[in-house]
Amino acid sequence: MNYIWSGMILVSLAAGAINGNISEVLAAGLEGAGSAFYTVLGFAGLMCFWSGILALCEAGGITKVLSKVLSPVLGRVFGKDSKALNNISMNVTANILGMGNAATPPGVEAMRILDEENKSKYPNRKMCIFAVMNTSSLQIIPATVAAMRTAAGSTAPFDIIIPVWITSVVSLAAAVGTALVLFGKRQ
Repeated sequence: MNYIWSGMILVSLAAGAINGNISEVLAAGLEGAGSAFYTVLGFAGLMCFWSGILALCEAGGITKVLSKVLSPVLGRVFGKDSKALNNISMNVTANILGMGNAATPPGVEAMRILDEENKSKYPNRKMCIFAVMNTSSLQIIPATVAAMRTAAGSTAPFDIIIPVWITSVVSLAAAVGTALVLFGKRQ
């Protein structure tokens, strides 16, 4: 990936030099780097906030309650006796609430536990379904996208909520359905 980015920078510099616009290319590069820095800084704060909220929920026992609420559905997919069920519930909850990267730590831990429970060296059905559920997650409150829209100057950052609901339901259904069809009955 570093070679690709380096190549793009060199091509841009060469094109700017050939066209006599090297100062504009350098100014745009510096402006883009500054903008990227502040964007990443904003996301880091948002990720720390949501990760802290998720840690408080876990310490306060809220995740166990959510795990019990979600267990009838998730238990049918992953097995009621799976040790990963609590982490899967936390991951699904974080995704539903639009917490973005705060869903990653419980997701990684859930996948680690599912891998330990796996008897094969290849991913099993549960692991594949969890991967597609995590990737194409259902979102009720798109907090990260709303924060991005607010940072970009939107006066109504939650105007996108209905399209987000529709696309997240459709993508989740399509992803899980495809995984089930392609994986079949094999465990």
